[in-house]
Amino acid sequence: MHVQEWLEAVPPVAIYALVGLVIGLESLGIPLPGEIILVSSALLASQHGDINPVILGTCAVAGAVIGDSIGYAIGRKGGRPMLAWLGKKFPRHFSEGHIATAERSFEKWGVWAVFFGRFIALLRIFAGPLAGVLHMPYWKFFVANLFGGIVWAGGTTAVIYYVGVVAESWLKRFSWLGLVAAVLIGLTSMMVLKRKAKKAAEQADQTQAGTEAEPVTVAAAE
Repeated sequence: MHVQEWLEAVPPVAIYALVGLVIGLESLGIPLPGEIILVSSALLASQHGDINPVILGTCAVAGAVIGDSIGYAIGRKGGRPMLAWLGKKFPRHFSEGHIATAERSFEKWGVWAVFFGRFIALLRIFAGPLAGVLHMPYWKFFVANLFGGIVWAGGTTAVIYYVGVVAESWLKRFSWLGLVAAVLIGLTSMMVLKRKAKKAAEQADQTQAGTEAEPVTVAAAE
């Protein structure tokens, strides 16, 4: 049974709880398909009036923010031994290479890694625990976590929901073709958001590189 078919068989309250729980656990550091569940639920809400997209988006945001905050607390208390333990439990997601990549992202981008990490699968899992391990000030983490959760979870819900509403007439005439079109448009929208996030990160890297290169130039001139 596909995710969409399974979601159609459960009541709205269960869908709200499922979305919040799965996204919360993913944000906490457990590799789960939070984005797939959110996209499927938002698309389902556009086709069934008994699912409120505002409540759905709110549950998604709450799960993202609360999950990341719990992950931060666990990471701050557990430290690097916790990352080593996660590496043994989930070697595919918490390998040494992935941890090193995430650490470099945090060193370069700081709190922006928490915000933009929402749009990147690897950082979405790492953001909370790693911010805690690296002792990022909680107030900075919370602000980035809150706004990142709102933009990612709320934005994804809104985009997929309205895409589904627009495609509803197509779904009635050509069910499979309309569904594929809706999903493709929704995924394209998310890719655009991710590309913007990546571009912003690259600009930040270039700015930092220019700042670091400036003293070297002065020293050479002397």
